[in-house]
Amino acid sequence: MTTMTASTELAEYRRLLPAEAAASKKLLRDPVTLGRGLDGSYRMRPHLKVISDALVGLERGDYDRLMVITPAQVGKSTTVAEWFPFWWLCLHPEDRVAVASYSDDLALRRGKVIRRYIQEHGDRYDLALLPGSEAAQDYDTNHGGGVRSVALGAGLTGFPTNLLALDDPHKDRAEAESAKMRERVHDWWSSTALKRLQPDRNAVVVVQTRWHPDDFAGRRLEEDGRLEDGGRWKVVHLPAIANPTKFGPDPLGRQDGDPLPHPKIPTRDRRALLRWWDDVKQTSTVRDWHSMSQGDPQPAQGALVSRELLRSIRDGITVVEPQRIAVSIDPSGGGRDTAGIIGGFLGADNRVWITHDRTKAMSSAEWSRTACLLAHETSAGVIYVEWNYGRDMCTLAIDTAWKALQEEGAIPKSKLKPGIDAVSAKQGKLLRAEPIAQQMVEDRVRLRGAFVDLENEWATWQPSDPDSPGRIDASCILVYGLIPEVNQGAIVHAPLPTAPQPGQFGRGGPATGAAAAYGRRISN
Repeated sequence: MTTMTASTELAEYRRLLPAEAAASKKLLRDPVTLGRGLDGSYRMRPHLKVISDALVGLERGDYDRLMVITPAQVGKSTTVAEWFPFWWLCLHPEDRVAVASYSDDLALRRGKVIRRYIQEHGDRYDLALLPGSEAAQDYDTNHGGGVRSVALGAGLTGFPTNLLALDDPHKDRAEAESAKMRERVHDWWSSTALKRLQPDRNAVVVVQTRWHPDDFAGRRLEEDGRLEDGGRWKVVHLPAIANPTKFGPDPLGRQDGDPLPHPKIPTRDRRALLRWWDDVKQTSTVRDWHSMSQGDPQPAQGALVSRELLRSIRDGITVVEPQRIAVSIDPSGGGRDTAGIIGGFLGADNRVWITHDRTKAMSSAEWSRTACLLAHETSAGVIYVEWNYGRDMCTLAIDTAWKALQEEGAIPKSKLKPGIDAVSAKQGKLLRAEPIAQQMVEDRVRLRGAFVDLENEWATWQPSDPDSPGRIDASCILVYGLIPEVNQGAIVHAPLPTAPQPGQFGRGGPATGAAAAYGRRISN
């Protein structure tokens, strides 16, 4: 057995030093390479490489302002606000780095991570904390540099800044929609942040969720412009689902409809990625999907109807006799798995009353059964389907489901299947939805109670969105079927009324028996 002497160990150590130094130097190629090389849990994904390359351009001086816009939880903050400042200090240990966010807690968390990186890995790059300067919020390096973590609105007095990493300038939608809070952020940028940047080397990187057209990113792009348009900001915009037609060439080279990679989903598993982003979309309001996931904030006033109007047309008390009971279907398909199924009736008061919402993600076999069961439950005389999409398929699916449910005993064999009527709605999502919004304004559509999901979709859907949710489409089909004249001619109305216009239709008179009981039923 060979025993290594102290001199042999020293010689071996010296022999390995150049190789180790070379490996450490290679890790400094870009922030993502550094993170991947030093942290085994850091997952490399194509979108993070795109972000990392943009950060290299910022350090190289190709531009001095960088904006990164992606959905939440895809690794952008870890890359931009933690690994990037550490990487920068490895290259420029004499520089001062400021990390800012909407709150002290979040900024402090980023600062602590950077400090830990310096403590654990800094010796590779002759980078260390200055003895006695190890506070989490403000610490110095052994080369005269340092890191300060602050909340927006806090001062950077006495802290000349070479790199500013701004992570989430807005806490949430409520703050971003507050004009006062937005101005607070804009004022901090103008009066504090910009005044601390140094002339020898200064760079700013911002990573944020878009909330409002006039949020930090919106104001900066409006006032300073994009780099490609002769402005100042380099923008890396990576929506959850690529849309080059709307947003321009995708940084990842994705085609329309391609999903964004995710750190916890294999990049090549396109089906899993699409499922994930579709689930995010289905569990978000239309407005949140556009802003948080697509980086395309829409003003609240862009919706066709207001929440106030929707609340005002809730009516679970008025007794009204149903004249024609119906179920409407907007089948799943066309790139989404949600099937819209709405139940309601045309009352003796000449209003459409929406009574049921059974919309959810379903296959054709599931939505046809759900629609048949709702038709049986409500004694509907007709099931409306959209003429423009899958009329024959819908008819076949409903026929098959009705027979199967009768065989199973869920529907009596003696009960006749409702008629199936194809409704030819206007082409185009806006043209089809706008007349129905007008019927709400004219108090010709009412809700039999509170329908949170349905109301949320109506109050947040943007006319600029080519895809309208299933609940909106199904409710449009219901109204078009029960009031065919709504589908004729152009409808124009003032935007976002907050209450129905009175006097056009009187309240329904008293009803008795089964009609009265049906009129009093409130069910979602």
